[in-house]
This record gives sequence, structure tokens and C-alpha cells, in this order.
Amino acid sequence: MSTANHATAHGGHHHAHHYDSAEHEYNTSKFGTWLFLATEILMFGGLFVGYILFHEKYPEMFHDGSTFLNWRLGALNTVVLLISSLTMALSIYYAQVNKKNLTLLNLYITLGCGFIFLIVKYIEYTHKFHEGLYPGRWFNPTEPEVQEMAKHLLDQGHGHLNMYFSFYFTMTGLHASHVITGMGLITWLIVRTHRSEFGPQYYTPLECVGLFWHLVDLIWIYLFPLLYLIG
Repeated sequence: MSTANHATAHGGHHHAHHYDSAEHEYNTSKFGTWLFLATEILMFGGLFVGYILFHEKYPEMFHDGSTFLNWRLGALNTVVLLISSLTMALSIYYAQVNKKNLTLLNLYITLGCGFIFLIVKYIEYTHKFHEGLYPGRWFNPTEPEVQEMAKHLLDQGHGHLNMYFSFYFTMTGLHASHVITGMGLITWLIVRTHRSEFGPQYYTPLECVGLFWHLVDLIWIYLFPLLYLIG
């Protein structure tokens, strides 16, 4: 455990009554966060396994499906999330050295990156919906070329494009919901930072939310090449 958080046992932050000490509170919070992140990895892991299995069975379908994705927008979102990971880490550092304004600045930048990511996803989604590229039984392409491609794949036993878009919307949609959740938590951190609740003696919530945000970024780093490049 860090010296800064250990100092909470001697003043500054008062640990909750159900913990023996500030150190106990810190260690329990971090352990609980890691345990929660493990369940998140298991959830996304199941989707990744399903993607890999069906990709091996229907490689042509995944190849054709990936041609409808804009890799430039995917790359932009990758850069945005990488920047947000850096600013999230910097917000924790500046809290540790008691620089409130810089902590707030980096939290606001992280939150802004989350908004940019969601705006880009909105642009991508609306374009797919406009073309009728929905998941599952709602798949109803409006372009004749896409209809012909889907029919050809199905006739040749190479799967159906609706399966690809089912994976695409499920995986990216679930990830986007985690981005929204992370943005809500970052907003909560911003409010508490404005109240001067964090500093060298106490910054555990920043660390825990930071771990969650880094996992969200890491998952996208896997989603981007799988959906946009490798397909």
C-alpha cells in the first residue's frame, strides 16, 4: 500500500465504521475493485471466445462484414481512449501531490474524451442503421449490393451477415455502456474533487475508478483490431 494512503490512519480521511483502520479500508476497496474487474473480464471473455469460434467457422462472413466498418473512426476512438487513460493516471498523480486544479483538469479531459468516443460511436451507429445493417433478425440492408452479398454468403454456406453485426453491436454496445458508466463515476470524482475531498492522504476512489477506466480502454484495444482490422 502507498505511504500516502497509509497516512490516512493518522488523520485526514476518516475510514468507515465497518473497517478496522484506513489501511484496511484501502486494501479492501482495491481488492473489491480487482474482484469486480475479474467478473468484467469473464463477461467480455465469453464474447471474445464466441467471436473467435464463429470467425474460424465463417471467415468469409467476418471478412465481408468488416468492410462496412470505418477503420479510421475506430482508430480515432482508440487514440481518444489512450489519451483518456493517460489523463486518468495523471489525475491520480496530481491528487497524490496535492495539486487540486491539475487533478480537476485531467478529470475533465478524461470525461471529454469519453464524450468524444460516444459521439464517434453515434456517428457509426446511425450510418449502419441508415443502411439497414441491424443485428439478428432485424438485418434489412437497403443497398442491393449488400443484399446480394448476404444472399451469396448464405447460399455458399458461409454464414449470414446478420451474425457479424450481432457480434458488432453486442460487443461495441456493451463496451459503450461501460464507457457511460465510467463517465458517471468520473463525474462523481469531479464533484468530490471540487469539495477538496482528495489529496496526498486520501485518493482511493480515484485509484479504483482509474482501474475500471483502464480496463474499459484495454477492452477497446482488443475490440478495434478484431472488428475493424482482422475481420
